[in-house]
Amino acid sequence: MSILFSKHCEYALQAITYIAMKPAKSATSIRELAFVLKIPYHFLAKILQDLTTKGLLFSQKGPRGGFGLAKHARVITMLHVVDAIDGLDFTDRCVMGFTQCNNQTPCAAHSHWSTIRKGIYAMLAERNLYEVANEMRKPGHSLSPFFVHIRKKTKSDISRREKVKSPPQGAH
Repeated sequence: MSILFSKHCEYALQAITYIAMKPAKSATSIRELAFVLKIPYHFLAKILQDLTTKGLLFSQKGPRGGFGLAKHARVITMLHVVDAIDGLDFTDRCVMGFTQCNNQTPCAAHSHWSTIRKGIYAMLAERNLYEVANEMRKPGHSLSPFFVHIRKKTKSDISRREKVKSPPQGAH
């Protein structure tokens, strides 16, 4: 579990990143997301509903239904997702949990945490889903084992598959 964000938020970031890796305006089913990302189905359904209510995803019903990005991936930042799920409390919450921690009455970690918090905020605000999805597509990306490299099938993929399917010569 993340030190900053709830499990709900972590799953939201994973799901929306996976959706951003898909072709624009396509819909991804909850079943696919739950399976690939190993997120409990009903928990994921609530998360996707929250992201839809906040205007980050669209929902499409029917046999080809699912969820897709409501805006272009370049417009949606990681900060938008965090704000939609957890809010931005981490920007002013004391890392040690003190309720009266502020610039006038700082805790022992206040100045260090303030610097770190500003850096985290800037990273979340500057990184959009387009960038994150492209990074996750890179071969050998090791951040998480559940992200698949989504790419178009090439002619060599098709010819490799045909070679595997065809029986050896002289076999009856």
